[in-house]
Amino acid sequence: MKDPKTNHELTRREFMGYTAAAGVAASLFGPSMLGTAQAAAPATNAGSCATFWGICKLQAKNGQVVKAEPFAHDSSVNEMTTNMPGFVHSPARIKYPMVRKGFLKDGYKSDTSERGKGEFVRVSWDKAAELIADNLKRVIKTYGQDAVYATPSGWYNLGKVHAAGACTSRLSNLMGGFVRAMGDYSTGATQVIMPHVLGNMEVYSRQTSWPVILDNSKVVVFWGGNPMNTLRISWPAPTHKGIEYLKELKKRGTRLIFIDPTRSESVQELGGEWIAPKPNTDVAMMLGVAYTIQEKGLTDQTFLEDYTTGFDKFLPYLMGKSDGQPKTPEWAESVCGVPAKTIRDLADTIAKNRSMLFSGWGIQRADHGEQPHWMLVTLACMLGQIGLPGGGFSIGHMYSNQGTPFADAPSVPGMSGGKTPSTAPAPIPTARNIDMLLNPGKTIDYNGRKVTYPDIKMLYNGFSNSHTRQPQRESAVRAWKKPECIVVHEMFWTPTARMADIVLPISTMAECADITTSEDGRFIIPLKPCIEPQYESKPTYDAFAFVADKLGIGDKYTEGKTGEQWLESFYNQAVADGKRKGIGMPSFKEFWDKGKALEFKVPEKSQSWVRYSDYREDPLLEPLGTPSGKIEIYSKTIEKMGYDDCKAYPSWIEPAEWLGSEKAKAYPLHMLTSHPRHRLHSQNNHVQALRKLYTVKDREPIWISTEDAKARGIKDGDVVRVYNERGSVLAGAMVTDNIRSGVVRLCEGGWYDPVEPGNPKSLCAYGSANVLTLDIGSSKLAQAVVGNTSLVQIEKYTGKLPAVSVFEAPKSAQ
Repeated sequence: MKDPKTNHELTRREFMGYTAAAGVAASLFGPSMLGTAQAAAPATNAGSCATFWGICKLQAKNGQVVKAEPFAHDSSVNEMTTNMPGFVHSPARIKYPMVRKGFLKDGYKSDTSERGKGEFVRVSWDKAAELIADNLKRVIKTYGQDAVYATPSGWYNLGKVHAAGACTSRLSNLMGGFVRAMGDYSTGATQVIMPHVLGNMEVYSRQTSWPVILDNSKVVVFWGGNPMNTLRISWPAPTHKGIEYLKELKKRGTRLIFIDPTRSESVQELGGEWIAPKPNTDVAMMLGVAYTIQEKGLTDQTFLEDYTTGFDKFLPYLMGKSDGQPKTPEWAESVCGVPAKTIRDLADTIAKNRSMLFSGWGIQRADHGEQPHWMLVTLACMLGQIGLPGGGFSIGHMYSNQGTPFADAPSVPGMSGGKTPSTAPAPIPTARNIDMLLNPGKTIDYNGRKVTYPDIKMLYNGFSNSHTRQPQRESAVRAWKKPECIVVHEMFWTPTARMADIVLPISTMAECADITTSEDGRFIIPLKPCIEPQYESKPTYDAFAFVADKLGIGDKYTEGKTGEQWLESFYNQAVADGKRKGIGMPSFKEFWDKGKALEFKVPEKSQSWVRYSDYREDPLLEPLGTPSGKIEIYSKTIEKMGYDDCKAYPSWIEPAEWLGSEKAKAYPLHMLTSHPRHRLHSQNNHVQALRKLYTVKDREPIWISTEDAKARGIKDGDVVRVYNERGSVLAGAMVTDNIRSGVVRLCEGGWYDPVEPGNPKSLCAYGSANVLTLDIGSSKLAQAVVGNTSLVQIEKYTGKLPAVSVFEAPKSAQ
């Protein structure tokens, strides 16, 4: 038999591969969607794929992904995309439904101390789903709805059908509701404080279009953040236009100022000026800048009077009349370590030029993390450029390619989590989930109300790697030994999966039929599987539907639709939306058969869009969502809360740990947990080809200054022990001048690899930063994560190096 496209004589293996793939296609779409001629033709072994790090076409051979071809419209393809074969076919892949041996024997009465070290046993999907269903029913009947916790949302498969968060919520709501998380780890503090200041969360809001910034901004300040790293990922699928715009900024000669304790990849690649404050002191430095602007008479008083409220109550604090300490550049220097002259020069520069103040999210992932962005907005108000082309502030441009002009395109809906039932328990702040597990019945403050922790008996982890993302690993390991049952859906044997009682294998994006869009709406992308689900894995929706069926709610969960039927219905809803907008789209069959992304035009009005321009033009007709309708530099709402760790105006409050604290005598290095370059948080850490690009002697790299390394007898390439009272990890030293003395950088997302599995105090062989981080809430207001507030000490490791084993499946699961 010959391939009709190439006239190549097919081998028996190729012929079998084609016919097997055709069978998969028929099962996916049914006879009605595969015409006779189409069914007779050889099925392709190529598929389109989209991830949070890139869009690509996957090529498969003999049932294995062998190549990833980048999307033609991706301006900055990265190695995460081209290494998709290694992502899919990893030694860490979960092949079959697995149950911890002790749990299979004794059920919820099993020895939970075995979690993390116990042997796993392979079972059928029926058995695993029955165990999950039986325990869900038992726990809810015995303890109530608030005894089941659906672990916080996380990045997972990209798509409208297999959206793990929606699939989890759908199951939860049909069961009467589980305890759920509110907020997220990325922007937990800012998304609580900004509604009080601006009337919206701001972090995920539409931002001023990049072309406007390119044409109008004379100065762009990057206050924290590393966009040349963080813009490599996006939601939905990235075409990486943000990186292209950053490069254009450099090309045009725009003055770029980076304020960061590290000379990050962005500073190195884009050039510009580097100012290096001590970590967690950004508010003090901003106050010094604000003092200078006020002192020099550069404050835009008209803007403050017309568009803000409360500056008159903030000013006494700034000038020192309320607390006896003027926030002069000299005072700021004593806190942040930046010379007073540099602070004055910065104030003069941004006040006398059209300036855009960008800020990253890392500075709010800290103790009192509500303060930096509140103070940034206040500083922007004093400059009076908010709502002008190329001026103001942005807390979004360094993420998800925000600022890329939006296309005029149909909206593609996605899987619904369903209506939250009245029986659903109250949610908890996402970063406090370990505190909840360890302290049931404890009451905490949160954004003006009280939250009481429930007593959790079952964890349902549908879509996150909690044992990498949650701070203070020792506490998390202890906490995860308390529930009676833990369920994890996963593709790989992550540190979280190893702590489970029941593990369900989930298919990767290379194996699932789905649909998504690009981050700017310019493309609607078909996600066509190029291989069958590997081993006994199931796509996300299918896995949840299988569990729902065992619970007796399968029909309600699926509404009688397969995942592929949901996919077609979502596309058809987009077609209907397109008709309303006067935009034509092909039929679903044509769209799916061609397997190519649909492209939509970007209108001129999108190219010239300016955030807050409508508010600036008419604040009475376009008020903000705050109580006053204006930007609130002073919040009466927060004042009424009476919190001692969050005043009614932005202020400098000493962090629990920083280089100016007493604790720095024992742990004199401030550890930053920055975004990694070659992975998305913990995703892709299992890909060997990517690890080879950055690990040092198989360990996570840690940046340490030349001065600090020399004082400790550490050389570049040495394995070091990084430690504090919370734990210790091994890491590979990268001795560099690209970091301030007294500061180290160990990127977040490294997989936890305990030398003694199950022991909360175990040394981590690989270098997971969250072994060392502090698990407290940012303040009573937001209770957000504080991953960048941690002091450590470092020493050269001289013992026998333990092997790194976390990237292989447990022996009992191989």
